[in-house]
Amino acid sequence: MQSDELDQEQGLRSDQLTLPRRTVIVGIGAAAAALAAGSALFSRTRAPAAPGAGAGPAVKPAGATVPTGNIPVGGGAVLGDIVVTQPSGGDFRGFSSTCTHAGCTVSDVSGGTINCPCHGSKFNLDGSVHTGPASAPLAPRSVSVQGDSVVIG
Repeated sequence: MQSDELDQEQGLRSDQLTLPRRTVIVGIGAAAAALAAGSALFSRTRAPAAPGAGAGPAVKPAGATVPTGNIPVGGGAVLGDIVVTQPSGGDFRGFSSTCTHAGCTVSDVSGGTINCPCHGSKFNLDGSVHTGPASAPLAPRSVSVQGDSVVIG
């Protein structure tokens, strides 16, 4: 009889271990699926905008104007999907505000560089890479000066 009781006890232990293993395996599978879905969603929503910048950059339509006085010499401004810089007096340049590293929107122009908040890339006022991880320059955009205004596009 002791043998039957021992077999029954071991059977209970075996059943008790099998159920939690299955639960753990199913739980791991569900967690992996949720992580994959979350990663896909994160990569779609993160790239277009800098952290805290809302749904995306405001687009400056072609033909929009900005007073030249709003673009400091040795600096610039982020104007929606365009960055306008003035590396030297009267030399205005335009670039895409989309960082070439991960697609975030650059946040500002300060300290003589165009700055991306996502991973710390910095671009010179001519759009070239100053500090990575970005390895490609900002894409040029058309700007021109008409009187005392910078015309985008």
